[in-house]
Amino acid sequence: MSPRRPSGWWGPWMTEPVEIAGAGPAGLAAAICLARRGLPVVVYERRAEVGGRFHGDFQGLENWTSREDVLDVLAGWGICPDFGLIPCRELVVFDPHGRDHLCRSREPMFYLLRRGSGPGTLDQGLKAQALQAGVDIRFQQSAPLLDRGIVAAGPRHSNVIAVGYVFQTDAADGVYAVASDTLAPKGYGYLLVHGGEGVVATCLFRDFTRQRECLARTVAFFERHVGLSMRRPRFYGGAGFFGPAAPLTPPGLLRVGEAAGFQDALFGFGIRYAMHSGVQAARALRDGQPAAYGRWAEGVLQGYFRTAVVNRYFYERLGNGGYSGFLRGVAAARDVRVWLRRYYQPAWHKSLLYPWARRRVALLDPA
Repeated sequence: MSPRRPSGWWGPWMTEPVEIAGAGPAGLAAAICLARRGLPVVVYERRAEVGGRFHGDFQGLENWTSREDVLDVLAGWGICPDFGLIPCRELVVFDPHGRDHLCRSREPMFYLLRRGSGPGTLDQGLKAQALQAGVDIRFQQSAPLLDRGIVAAGPRHSNVIAVGYVFQTDAADGVYAVASDTLAPKGYGYLLVHGGEGVVATCLFRDFTRQRECLARTVAFFERHVGLSMRRPRFYGGAGFFGPAAPLTPPGLLRVGEAAGFQDALFGFGIRYAMHSGVQAARALRDGQPAAYGRWAEGVLQGYFRTAVVNRYFYERLGNGGYSGFLRGVAAARDVRVWLRRYYQPAWHKSLLYPWARRRVALLDPA
């Protein structure tokens, strides 16, 4: 027997478009999934172009939360990974004292990609696929007040920020990070270089008023330890949010991505969370069972979120005195991708610790 569709709200959608607020990765992933099943879709984007929050900077698409490669996961969702993904199998991480630790994996730990409005970015790649599937994207237009559909309009608040520079360079390709509360309070600094272009940034989970100071110190650190040299640097900044999810408010209106608080609470690798939630919301609406999305979010994604919150609590307690030992342990793993998958995997003992850890992590302390 086929599942019974809820009455009163699904029927008209067989001819009326599914409305989505926001043309980020979560919203566009949902739109592509729906349109390729023949449903009419309208996406409202208040900016003039996709990727307007970003500046051509590199970000990471994590590849460790499943054994299956994320490229195959994307293909299974009906999304072609044609947006210039760069596999990363080596990462050099520095401790607060400048000691380096080499982390390696057999398969990519993550893929670098670009965000922004320019060609070759994730945002433009998803936009092209959405338009090809027949999605109607309405730029510079805010969504009407929705009582059904999908909300993918980015973070509602912010409790993590990143500031940095996009630049040109003659340096060799490389991926670097540093754990230091002097450079990035309870977060990390990073330097990503590929093909003569780079990003250097600090990601802060505390002390947001120190962002400029922390960025200057991060740049100086990588100049000293890696030989960072920037040409034509352009400053950028961004914010993110992780918090307890509210995926169904009201029933039939599904929140996805950071609009629902879905984010990697430990290190901020949230793109996969966003796209996965968008695809699952689309499937729930496609099948006429919006409540199935809430059950999936609670049963699957929330498990990873709670684990990440517990991991974040213990990471924050390390401080400069504990980061060195933590990084030595990570680098000692034969395959860091495997280590990360185990570290991020939901576990019963971390579920028990979550209520306690949540009260001690600034989930709802918006900047």
